[in-house]
Amino acid sequence: MEDPDLGQLRAFVAVADQRHFGRAAEQLALSQQGLSKRIGRLERELGVQLLDRGPAGVQLTDAGQRLLDPARAALAAVKAAVDAVRRQVSPARLDVWGHLFEPLRTVRDVLSAAPELSVEVGPGRDLAGVAAALARGETAAGFGRHHSGPDGELAHRLVRLEPVDAVLPAAHPLARAEQLRPADLAALRLVLPADPARLDFLTRFGEHFGVELLPGEANLGLGHLLDRVRSVADGCTLLPAELPLAVPPGLVVRPLVDPVPLYAWSLVWHRGRPHPVLPALLRAFAERGRDHRWLEYRPGRDWLPETDARELG
Repeated sequence: MEDPDLGQLRAFVAVADQRHFGRAAEQLALSQQGLSKRIGRLERELGVQLLDRGPAGVQLTDAGQRLLDPARAALAAVKAAVDAVRRQVSPARLDVWGHLFEPLRTVRDVLSAAPELSVEVGPGRDLAGVAAALARGETAAGFGRHHSGPDGELAHRLVRLEPVDAVLPAAHPLARAEQLRPADLAALRLVLPADPARLDFLTRFGEHFGVELLPGEANLGLGHLLDRVRSVADGCTLLPAELPLAVPPGLVVRPLVDPVPLYAWSLVWHRGRPHPVLPALLRAFAERGRDHRWLEYRPGRDWLPETDARELG
């Protein structure tokens, strides 16, 4: 049996992280066919199946679960060896999640205003995945929606509050209004882009304002979500107000007021092993936030889930 090469291990880890061959191939700048061939060779050389490819997505087998941590460690060891030889300090990695809401809009804004920061941005699957990467020392920080309670070793700071708009079918009577109140949406059903367990903000919004939730299918992107809203006569969804959006025919976007719901974005990091770049990164987000008034919150005008409101005091 031949030893697995680094390309095969890198391909396996990328698919394990993304749980999707297309996104993993894009991350590695490979074709999906090339990625599948690497995974196939690795499975043949090890004599086990590492991934289940089913209609619900890609899942790790028991053997895949056992391989994942050692594979990550092997890749990290090789990278450390190469860095030592080249005497280079690698850029700090910042993982982002919540891709449907395009977190890179905010990250690009901050990093473009702080070119001195040596930061490499990468995709994270969700908060739990980024927290695990932080615990393993694979990333310096994360950016996305923080929504859990006490996290032990995970620290966070809220850095942006973004108003959200309602998207609904143009044929619905509510679409005639120039703006809507969140309570108006109780006449509709909130179309979710994925499992409610992974959508803290939308589920809390639905509970607070009495909006029925219409659970999502697999998260297939923004276009798929908007197609679903258009196909549900009493459907709606929420999207950040500053999200660049070409509204498809048959849908309208309406701002929400009285109160204005705010989506909270946070930086997260490992409490016990803060990366050396973290103070400068926090400072860059704070300075950009002041310039753009990202943390404006008025309890009588705006609405936040309780956990976010408590953090703002």
